[in-house]
Amino acid sequence: MPTTITHIPFCRPLIDQPVMDEVMDCLTQTGWLTSGPKVLALEAEIQQFTSAKSVICVNSWTSGAMLILRWFGVGPGDEVIIPAYTYAATALCAINLGAKVVMVDVKDDFTLDPTQLAKAITPRTKVIIPVDIGGWPADYQAIETVIKHPEIIHKFQAESPEQEKLGRILILADAAHSLGAVYRGKPVGTVADVSVFSFHSVKNITTGEGGAVALNLPEPFDHTSTHRFLKTLALNGQTKSAFEKNQAGGWRYDIVEAGLKANMPDLCAAVGLAQIRRYETSLLPERKQLFLLYQHFFSTFENVKLPNFDDFQGSISSCHLYQLRFTDYTDQQRDWMIDQLAKTGIGTNVHYIPLPMLTLFKNLGFRMEDYPQSYRCFQGEISLPIYNGLSPEEVKVVCSAIQRIHISR
Repeated sequence: MPTTITHIPFCRPLIDQPVMDEVMDCLTQTGWLTSGPKVLALEAEIQQFTSAKSVICVNSWTSGAMLILRWFGVGPGDEVIIPAYTYAATALCAINLGAKVVMVDVKDDFTLDPTQLAKAITPRTKVIIPVDIGGWPADYQAIETVIKHPEIIHKFQAESPEQEKLGRILILADAAHSLGAVYRGKPVGTVADVSVFSFHSVKNITTGEGGAVALNLPEPFDHTSTHRFLKTLALNGQTKSAFEKNQAGGWRYDIVEAGLKANMPDLCAAVGLAQIRRYETSLLPERKQLFLLYQHFFSTFENVKLPNFDDFQGSISSCHLYQLRFTDYTDQQRDWMIDQLAKTGIGTNVHYIPLPMLTLFKNLGFRMEDYPQSYRCFQGEISLPIYNGLSPEEVKVVCSAIQRIHISR
């Protein structure tokens, strides 16, 4: 084993001069820290980048998803279908509103298996949350085909004005990883009814903590009124933001809903604003370059499954994660590999521990043996460092270390 110790963390948020300049502008020029002009500017940038019909910035992916579930009328007695292979927030956004989570297995690419959907749908199903794991989009066309089948539509029981208006199960994309991804030629943000992005510290674009809700609702929904309502719902049901109330003579407001506190502060938005403005031209291409360096190196390995980068149908990953899978590893062998890499100073991760393996979900009655593909995806998966600022030379160091350790096992 090598004795040289390097230092390549699994992730490092991009905090460079443009970010610092934007934050300092917030601190010294605008004179505003909570939701205000920076948030509005970030919403406009995301809407333009994704081609979504409307965008609302929020303080986390979880609060954004809860906001949409509340708006759609999801609560106790309702069911929300999710993949078993995802982060806990995908489930918790529904559980925290009193809804029941129903899990289905995934395909070999980590995304929800549409062939499992129909048998999981009941008259209580209100929402399906596909997850774009690692930045690779779920198969939205296949999911839409299932939920628009006449038998499934006939089974749907609408119990809120929004459910009546839609007349079917809502597709709420967990797009936490997939800002900048493309599904069959269309940007993520326009391929589901609603998509929620995450801007957590480790994401492609970060605001430290934060997220954005992208609306792409069909007729007869009015996006202007829906946007206005969601902004109010995200501010404790208050009809004016603090920024609007702070304007001369603008103090009067009303509380019209029992809302959430889900708004994004300007101080956070400033970080994301400095990044989104160069995401398409430089930050995303840099991630793709690093992703493809890994692809080229590991393409010669036996018993390895590479993550998807693109396909012949026009889908492209956002390259949020590089999820390498050793198909002949047990999860113990994978853990050993991670430990050996750590000893050389290389940080890695696993995305994710399937939900049925976690105590909360075990106690709710979920069994890992019911989701065999999810376990197969998990047991040999190692997420490698990939982020803006990681150099091609550092990628080569990671690759060489994995090759040495793999050979020595």
